[in-house]
Amino acid sequence: MGIKAALSKPFAAIVNRRLNSLRKHALKLQQQTFEYLIRKAKDTSFGKEHYFDEIKTYDDFKKNVPVADYEDLRSHIERVVKGEEDVLWPGKPAYLAKTSGTTSGVKYIPISKESMPEHIKAARNALLSYIHETGKSDFVDGKMIFLQGSPVLDVKAGISTGRLSGIVAHHVPGYLQKNRLPSYEINCIEDWEEKVDAIVAETKDKDMRLISGIPPWCQMYFDRLSVVSGGKKIKDIFPNFKLFVHGGVNYEPYRARMEESIGFPIDTIETYPASEGFIAFQDSQKEKELLLMVDSGIFYEFIPAEEFFNEHPTRISLKDIELNKNYALILNTSAGLWGYSLGDTVKFISKDPYKIIVTGRIKHYISAFGEHVIGEEVEQALMSVANIHGIDVTEFTVAPQVNPPQGLPYHEWFIEFGTAPRDLSAFALEVDQALQKKNIYYFDLIGGNILQPLHIQPLKKDTFINYMRSQGKLGGQNKVPRLSNDRKIADELRKYIV
Repeated sequence: MGIKAALSKPFAAIVNRRLNSLRKHALKLQQQTFEYLIRKAKDTSFGKEHYFDEIKTYDDFKKNVPVADYEDLRSHIERVVKGEEDVLWPGKPAYLAKTSGTTSGVKYIPISKESMPEHIKAARNALLSYIHETGKSDFVDGKMIFLQGSPVLDVKAGISTGRLSGIVAHHVPGYLQKNRLPSYEINCIEDWEEKVDAIVAETKDKDMRLISGIPPWCQMYFDRLSVVSGGKKIKDIFPNFKLFVHGGVNYEPYRARMEESIGFPIDTIETYPASEGFIAFQDSQKEKELLLMVDSGIFYEFIPAEEFFNEHPTRISLKDIELNKNYALILNTSAGLWGYSLGDTVKFISKDPYKIIVTGRIKHYISAFGEHVIGEEVEQALMSVANIHGIDVTEFTVAPQVNPPQGLPYHEWFIEFGTAPRDLSAFALEVDQALQKKNIYYFDLIGGNILQPLHIQPLKKDTFINYMRSQGKLGGQNKVPRLSNDRKIADELRKYIV
C-alpha cells in the first residue's frame, strides 16, 4: 500500500464523523442554510426586489419568492453575464457554467466563490465514504481518469466561463493531479470522438484504477479500448481497475453491458452533481440511495410532481417530505439561484438519514393520454424484463404515437439492443405488462381500450451515437432523453430502424 492510500484511511474516518453529524442534524443544518442565504443576499438586487429583509420564516420566503425556471431568472442572469455585481448574489460569480438547455438554448449558471468548494468537497467525500466503508484505498495510488468536458475557459465580463466538468478540472486537489488523466492537452480537444481516441492512446498502457464519467460515454471509451487491445476485457487491460464513479443518468440500463465490457461486477459510486450544485452522492455500497447534501449552501424545496404544473402547487421544505413520493426538486443556492426548478424529480427512500433516488425529469414524461408515465417507471419496466431474459439494452427512448395509420394510439419504444430478444413481440408484451403494474393510469388506458400495448422499434448498432452526433451533442455531459411528449426525436430515429 502506498503512502496516499495509507493516509486516506484516517482522513476518511474524520470525514465520516462529519458526515454522521450531517446525517443526524439535517433539519437543523437546512434551517441554518436558509438563514445564511437570506442574510447574505438581502442587499442584492434580487434580495431587495423580493424583500429579503422582511423574511423571517420559510412561509415568508414562499410568499415573497416564486418558483422559477431559467427563463424566469434569465433577465437577472443576463445582467450577471454582462458583469453587473450584486444581482443574485453578492459581487460577481467566480464562474459561469455553460450548459445546453433543452428548452432555453445555451444557459449560464453562476458559480460563486462560496459554492465552488462545495462541488469539490462532495466529490471528495463520496470517495472517502467508499474508503471508510470498504477499507479499499489502493485506487488512490494508481491512475484515475475523468471523462469530462474541456477545461479551456472563456471570459465574459471578467468571469471565467465553461462547462462545469471543465471548471471542476481546475480545482482537482494537488495530491491527485499527478494521478489524473487524461493530460491537459488531450482534455482540451473539443471533438468528442477525436478526444476519446486520444484518451485511449494515452491510457491503454497505464495503471488505471478509477474511472469516472457518464455511463454511455464511458462505454464508448471501453469499446474503443477493447478494439485497440485485440478484443480484451477492460479487466485485462487495466487489472487494477476497481472503482467506477458515475452520474448524470440512471446506471441500471447500462449496468449489464458495462459489466460485460469490464469483465466483472465492479464497485460503483453514484453521484448527483449539477451546474447548480452538488446535490447528493451514494455513501454506502450496501445501499443504492444517495445521501442528500444538507450543509452545502443549498436550501431545498419540494413540489409533488403531480402538482408541479398546477397554478398553486404545494411547496414544502425538507421537514415535511413523505417517503416514496415523487417530488420536483427546487433549489436556493449560495450562487444566487432562488426558487429554482432544477427540472429533476426525486423520491425519498429514507429520512434517517435523508436519502433520495433520482426518478427522472419533470418535463421528460409521457402524458399524451393522461397517463403521466415517468422515467423511473419505463426504466424499471424495461430492465426488469430484460434482466430476466438476458437481454442487453444499449440505449432507448419512448414517444407517443397519437395518430397511427391504423388501430389505437400507443407508446412507441425505440431500443438499440446489444443482445436482442428472440421474440420481439412477446418481449414487448411483457414490458407493457410490467409498465401497467408500475402506472395505474397506463393500466386503465390499456384496459379501457384507449391505448393498445406498446410497440418496440429495434434500432441499428450505434444509432444513438449517430443521433447525438447529428445533433452536435456527442459526449461530455449530454444525455439522450428517455421520454418525450412529441415525435421530434422519434421521427429522427425512424431512419435507423432495423
